[in-house]
Amino acid sequence: MRTLCLFALLLIGGVQTAHAAQAETPQPRCIAPARPGGGYDLTCRIAKLGLDEARALPARLQIDYRPGGIGAVMFDAVVEQTPDDANTIVAFSSGALLNLASGRFSKYGPDNVKWLVAIGVDHGMIAVDARSPYLTLKDLVTAMKADPRKVLFGIGGSAGSQDWMKATLLARQAGLDRNAMRYVAFEGGGEAMTALMTGHVQAVPGDIGEAVDLIEAHKIRVLAVLADQRLPGRFASIPTAKEQGLDVQWPIVRGFYMGPKVAEQDRRRWGNALQRAA
Repeated sequence: MRTLCLFALLLIGGVQTAHAAQAETPQPRCIAPARPGGGYDLTCRIAKLGLDEARALPARLQIDYRPGGIGAVMFDAVVEQTPDDANTIVAFSSGALLNLASGRFSKYGPDNVKWLVAIGVDHGMIAVDARSPYLTLKDLVTAMKADPRKVLFGIGGSAGSQDWMKATLLARQAGLDRNAMRYVAFEGGGEAMTALMTGHVQAVPGDIGEAVDLIEAHKIRVLAVLADQRLPGRFASIPTAKEQGLDVQWPIVRGFYMGPKVAEQDRRRWGNALQRAA
């Protein structure tokens, strides 16, 4: 009996020790500062796939969604509430950098956070629903010229956002007044795509990387990719806007930042982990 009791105590102690060790393991997180389905979500999912497969972190990466102002709310929260959180990275895109530079994104500037790494370049696109009567970019532009009110764009963000800029550049190249362009603002590309597929908008000037699943499922039709040349691989059949007579190009840089008070060794730790995951 004494042996059994001793064994039980050792077992319980071992379980408690294991639980304590597990509890002490910090939970690494990637914040996508928008709703699921958009470019920020894509950025975090790419990081999670690589980091988890490489076992580059002490625990599997957790993705949290914090929508608000297309990243502006989270940017302020990092600076003000969690400036020294060494276990959290936040996704950003060049659209956020554009808004920071224009002073409309936040009361803070780019020097108020620590930029971690850029993980790749995406490209803009002009997409319609798979059932849309617009089969080419020319079809869409012709409809816009005939009656701009009949072509409603769904954009992530508001006036001045990168989606708005893509639509505006398209209108300018087509010789249209940008003020005649109609759009509905959404909290990220995921919501805009949902609106497209449910018929609430007729076109989305989104990013091709965030729409891979929808493209491959034949739920949307990409009329043009906003790149200098056609993309390689599975998107090689998609024409550029440039080759269709409308020279609109929009590359998007994607990456991560951290709080301003995160120690340099922690920033290097994340950088090394992401390098291992590449």
